[in-house]
Amino acid sequence: MAPKKKRAANSSRPVSVVTGAAGFLGSHLTDLLLARGHRVIGIDNFVTGSVRNIDHLGGNANFKFIQQDVTEFIFLHDAVDFVWHFASPASPIDYLEIPIQTLKVGSLGTHKALGLAKNKGARFLIASTSEIYGDPLVHPQTEEYWGNVSTIGPRGCYDESKRFAEALTMAYHREHKIATRIVRIFNTYGPRMRVNDGRVVPAFISQALKNKPITVFGDGKQTRSFCYYADLIEGIYRLMMSDYNLPVNIGNPCEMTMLQFAEEIIKATGSKSRIVHRPLPQDDPKQRKPDIAKAKALLKWEPQVPLAQGLVKTIEYFRGKV
Repeated sequence: MAPKKKRAANSSRPVSVVTGAAGFLGSHLTDLLLARGHRVIGIDNFVTGSVRNIDHLGGNANFKFIQQDVTEFIFLHDAVDFVWHFASPASPIDYLEIPIQTLKVGSLGTHKALGLAKNKGARFLIASTSEIYGDPLVHPQTEEYWGNVSTIGPRGCYDESKRFAEALTMAYHREHKIATRIVRIFNTYGPRMRVNDGRVVPAFISQALKNKPITVFGDGKQTRSFCYYADLIEGIYRLMMSDYNLPVNIGNPCEMTMLQFAEEIIKATGSKSRIVHRPLPQDDPKQRKPDIAKAKALLKWEPQVPLAQGLVKTIEYFRGKV
């Protein structure tokens, strides 16, 4: 492993590189790191991220931004302590519109981010996903479950890129002795989500705020569990600071059907929307619920924000967007 570049004598702050720093989760992670005394170098090419998510950081002496595609070589003069690889499209619309870019950021982007960590002697975390479990045959999903994924379906570009990213991360850990962390993120919601990204939370909220019919796919009995972004980012931070190198689920195990969730959104927004049904998309998972026993035991972490409370802040954000 290459030796770390020495930090300037007058700087005692750890340095974090966040790829995908202008995205929904990457921008919230950046805020948390800055609040906890890190210098942050954010990298994003704005394919799915937005400058609006980080414009409040303009003029912050501890934040530097680089507009770059992370599938290209990442060159930094700075010393680096942590690399947080969050760059990736993460919605069904993206998978259909930019499948090759999705595959490239999960493979080539992960390779470049790991190369940076290796060069700097930094600790590395990959933001993986519950989608590596596919349409699961076990419920709830534990980290030991290998998944039920279609390599050739419309979601395969995302699912398989993340599975490859996990494998590459473990290869760098084993061969180059890099300190690596793998977080499997389950459904997360909150301010800064893209209104039209195709995921259920922004879709239902935007439809409800416009009093338009809320579109539920299939019979609505498929389940999801929703974690507020602040809980998720706290869990991810604790994982990076731990000494555990195998995958850890971070999410909220409070499961509900899509019909129940649609009704929650209607109630929370005071909407006059009615629920309509549409055909179930191909390879859409029937169930999704994390087993978070590892996170509880290793990180002393579990979600704190109830759905009703998180929805208030999320709906307030979307009122200004729709």
